[in-house]
Amino acid sequence: MKIGVSTYSFWHFRGPKTPIEYVMDRAWELGLDGVEILHVQMESQDKSYVNMLKRHALSLGLDIYCLATHQNFVKPSREDRLKEVKHTERCLELAYRLGAPAIRINSGRWGTVESFSELMARKGSEPPLEGYTEEDAYRWVIDSINMLIPLAEEYGIVLALENHWGLTSTPEGILRIVETVNSPWLRVLMDTGNFLENPLGSLEAIAPYTCLVHVKTYYGGGEWYELEIDYEKVIDILRSVGFKGYLSIEFEGRMEPYRGVKKTVSLLRRILSKSIEPC
Repeated sequence: MKIGVSTYSFWHFRGPKTPIEYVMDRAWELGLDGVEILHVQMESQDKSYVNMLKRHALSLGLDIYCLATHQNFVKPSREDRLKEVKHTERCLELAYRLGAPAIRINSGRWGTVESFSELMARKGSEPPLEGYTEEDAYRWVIDSINMLIPLAEEYGIVLALENHWGLTSTPEGILRIVETVNSPWLRVLMDTGNFLENPLGSLEAIAPYTCLVHVKTYYGGGEWYELEIDYEKVIDILRSVGFKGYLSIEFEGRMEPYRGVKKTVSLLRRILSKSIEPC
């Protein structure tokens, strides 16, 4: 397994955006293998800026292994869903230009619970919009992802569906989407901090489809919440399914980001060094 860091670790949607190239420099200092770029953290999508990021990553010997994007397919209006599909198609093109072999995607959610604290109290679930059902939402998400599969295959980029909130807040929800679409170009992005009930059992359920892992840590206290995550058991789960990909750090604590990421790197290296990974 390789260790990388998401640029999100250095910018939690607060204050000025931390430059992507700054995060790349810190990743190199920590001896990491690559970076995951948060789409909304990019300064622009101009060709010159994108090419600069590629050049800078190359100069440091870093992979750009994923572009983390946002979309919401849980919308009753077909026109609105098509806008989300088009947005995601543009993200696929951007990932192709960056040389990233995966993009993180979300299913989206109803938006009927506005407060994030309340959403967490509800374990990430929320009631449907009046007049609609969960079955409607699954159909919208699956249909939207199916529209994206041909372009993902053309570019050679995997759609990595994260266990986030809404439909993917349970392993049953995320597996229903992935298994219904039934394409090698749709896999799972395992986020270790997004299953709030039976986390280890839930992570084990999605592990066979996992192509990338978000490693959440909360040093200094969580920005929004924090979980006790047994990473020795998480690594055992990943090894049991032959996972050999990236452990992408998403530091979500209040400690100074570089220190928090460094502590996470030390934690992962200690666990990974305990036994030989399967060939």
